Amino acid sequence: MKSVESPAQQREHHPANRRGCVYVLQAHPAPAIIAIDPDSGEARTIFSVHGTPDGVQVDGPGNAIYWTNMGTFPPSGEVFSDPDGAIECCDLDGHNHEVLIDGGAIVTPKQMQLDASNGLIYWCDREGMAIFRCRTDGSALTPLLRTGRWPEDSDDVLRHCVGIALDVPNGYLYWTQKGPPDGGLGRIFRMGLDMPAGATPQNRNDVQLLLDNLPEPIDLEIDHERQQLYWTDRGKDADGGNTLNRADITATGLENPKVVAKDLKEGIGLALDLKQRRAFVADLSGAVRVVSMDGGTFTTIYRCAGLATGLAFRSTSS
Repeated sequence: MKSVESPAQQREHHPANRRGCVYVLQAHPAPAIIAIDPDSGEARTIFSVHGTPDGVQVDGPGNAIYWTNMGTFPPSGEVFSDPDGAIECCDLDGHNHEVLIDGGAIVTPKQMQLDASNGLIYWCDREGMAIFRCRTDGSALTPLLRTGRWPEDSDDVLRHCVGIALDVPNGYLYWTQKGPPDGGLGRIFRMGLDMPAGATPQNRNDVQLLLDNLPEPIDLEIDHERQQLYWTDRGKDADGGNTLNRADITATGLENPKVVAKDLKEGIGLALDLKQRRAFVADLSGAVRVVSMDGGTFTTIYRCAGLATGLAFRSTSS
């Protein structure tokens, strides 16, 4: 007869309670948050999502998972034109689900970042052409940047904000505007975390263009130890797309951009495990890959049943 694990044994054997855990979003079909042991590949569904999840962050000490929901999956293409996006959260075990932001306040929230020490969530809104933040309880929703007017300008893909990264110690926010699919018009920007005096989201004087004419940059992460910015790119292979990339962060911008890994399949989500010097990438083929940050070699540790979008890594010490 098969033995039944006690609740304590289940917690001990859960992927999220081992040497670290990767949380990946399966966007479509059967949208869900899946916890994966990065060493064994063992996986467990944490929460079944209604809608289309895209970005995710995990607060281990706070016992919380936060994610963006782009809204209803479109019948064709990738355009989410309705203002039905949301910011949601639940406990690490999938209980106590809450919707923090919805009701037409945002359009298509994409990748997100968590500043747990200050209790803030940041995200890009693609069709909404904006960058927002709010508190972790959903209060104080604040637009930090607007690159266009919704809905008048939402068809202009050059205005679409997608990936985001935070450099809290130095007071910067980085983001991507990916441009058209495989278009070679992608850009990476940065600006201050706080609004300059006298500025508005539509008119900031601290926006800095760092890189342009990229294949199609998506998500961002920062190696704070080595001051390097990493990003996924889902553009054409021939143009340097389907890659993981990095560049050195300097006082004036980004220097020495290089390709870390090639032959990804439309990479989206990105997370870094600095202790083990490995990156995790989720792509639209459904693959979750672990990439050497030093050598660029990668292996596939898990395959989702459908599209994989955002992911996050939590070490056992966080």
